[in-house]
Amino acid sequence: MSTADGSAQAPSLESRTGRDRALDRFREQAGPVALVLVFAGACIFSGGFATTGNFESVLVGNAYVSLLALGMTFVIISGGIDLSVGSVFALGGVIAAWGAGHGGVLVAVLLPLLVCGLIGLAHGLLIAQGRLAPFIVTLAGMLFARGLLQGISDQGTKTYTVKSGSVFAALGNGTWVPVLTAVAFFAVGGVVLVRSRFGQTVFAIGGSENAATLMGLPVKRTKVLLYVLSGALAGAAGMLNASRLESGVTNIGVGYELTAIAAVIIGGTLLTGGAGSVIGTVCGVLLLAIIQNLIGVHLSSYGSAASDFANGAFLLVVVLVQTLVGRARHT
Repeated sequence: MSTADGSAQAPSLESRTGRDRALDRFREQAGPVALVLVFAGACIFSGGFATTGNFESVLVGNAYVSLLALGMTFVIISGGIDLSVGSVFALGGVIAAWGAGHGGVLVAVLLPLLVCGLIGLAHGLLIAQGRLAPFIVTLAGMLFARGLLQGISDQGTKTYTVKSGSVFAALGNGTWVPVLTAVAFFAVGGVVLVRSRFGQTVFAIGGSENAATLMGLPVKRTKVLLYVLSGALAGAAGMLNASRLESGVTNIGVGYELTAIAAVIIGGTLLTGGAGSVIGTVCGVLLLAIIQNLIGVHLSSYGSAASDFANGAFLLVVVLVQTLVGRARHT
């Protein structure tokens, strides 16, 4: 069931009261409002933030990594989780760089999509058909992807590079190519989530998997496709990032799955599933990107610790708010 701002949630058998709608609206708008406030505060109080160069740095630096959050949005709305996306992202980049040097642009583009999609397929089959917990399955997938990456790169000692000026390298060149590519992915994802039968099935599964099954919806098939989508998007992000960096970096992607989850939850998607939006995820990604940028400028002496603390604090606040809103709706 779609809402006016493009977000949606699982249909309910009970009519919602005005209070329930107000609470849902608050949850949906919290991320965008926080983004506007943080952005405005940064422009006013942080010297050098409101510059074209800094804006470009924020957008380009997070363009491809944001695709992990896009795939995670679908998975979390269904009530699942995917802890493998950071490692699959790194694997996709290494495979793409290897393919660029051994088979040209088609191999560099298609091979990571195939391999990472197959990892997602394995996740989906184990979760949907084997009824295993998504947390355990994707944790195992994370370790498998990282191990495969280490094997391909001789334990991380070998870095595959992309020839500068090649067709594959052009996929990630410049400022606006990465940004517009990410925008295109999110636009398609938003339409699929809100306007397609597949998207509505995802919401139904997250709202109540048993009810979705009784309604005759293809629950197992949809869950398999969700994890294929998540894996393929992570592989595509890694492939495009390798094009931008002109190499397959082996030590990248550690902790990216947690950042993706944080962005999705901060954007208003319920961790328990059944409600969320792509627009909210975009706001969550940008909010975390701006915070990391500010930390890099003003708290650089604290390194990644300050960034991790800020991300964790934001996520904790959002989860607490979601919990309180959920309890209020049932009182």
